[in-house]
Amino acid sequence: MATRASHPIEILLVEDNPGDIRLTQEAFGHHPSGNHLKLNVTRDGVEASDFLWRRGEFATAPRPDLILLDLNLPKKNGRELLQEIKADPDLRRIPVMVLSTSRAEQDLQKAYNLHANCYITKPDRLDEFRDMVRTIEHFWFNVVTLPSD
Repeated sequence: MATRASHPIEILLVEDNPGDIRLTQEAFGHHPSGNHLKLNVTRDGVEASDFLWRRGEFATAPRPDLILLDLNLPKKNGRELLQEIKADPDLRRIPVMVLSTSRAEQDLQKAYNLHANCYITKPDRLDEFRDMVRTIEHFWFNVVTLPSD
């Protein structure tokens, strides 16, 4: 996907772990690329729902080009949110990448059964985490062609 001159590439990170949020922000912020990226963060499934369906304080939220979704979230878990996103005709085409610490086969199967676009197990090491984020950026915004709104 080429950089769009009119607005940045919007990423929604749905994550409750402050450390993972900070690492993701740093990795996207410090990686030089031709893409103008904007990382939006919600910390639980309910807040993410409000962002995606533009409710309350998120009434003017941008439509994400990519969603990075943790499975184990407070209030509404990532599986429930993924199911709602993929059931919505206006949101289902947004790629959803599940980022989880879980290596359980049942979590992997469930995510793909709910139509996740991919499932990535979060690395334990800082340098591997940064490499993962850079790989995500390169793949989704330089290799893949995404539909326009």
